[in-house]
Amino acid sequence: MPDTGGEPTGDRYPVTGISFRTILKAHLLYIHTTTTTTMAHGTFEQLISSETATLVDFSAEWCGPCKMMAPILEDLKSKTGDKARIIKIDIDKNPKVAAMYQVQSVPTLILFKSGKLLWRQSGVVQSEYLKRIIEQHG
Repeated sequence: MPDTGGEPTGDRYPVTGISFRTILKAHLLYIHTTTTTTMAHGTFEQLISSETATLVDFSAEWCGPCKMMAPILEDLKSKTGDKARIIKIDIDKNPKVAAMYQVQSVPTLILFKSGKLLWRQSGVVQSEYLKRIIEQHG
């Protein structure tokens, strides 16, 4: 297995700098690094391995349709509450994670539960449809 960039140290994940407490309490979690370093694979794997459905939005800062997804995901989170976790991954700042899931266009949304990929779609997707997908796989 390749080097994952290390385990969480102290009270923060090494690359993202996000505290464990923030991850546990976050309703809508955006993962954006402030440097060009990639996210540790172990950290990402931990996030998607939850029993809670985890919707990952692979996006990029330069992507117009990705910017349209932000209010859609906020609306989705208000509708799903604790039934789902929503994570935003910037593909330019986390290319290894994007490559691992063969993300070639953005936005790409992938739903995971217990580490298993359950659903995937590229493009802007409305919150009602995403809510149905989460409920279907929840």
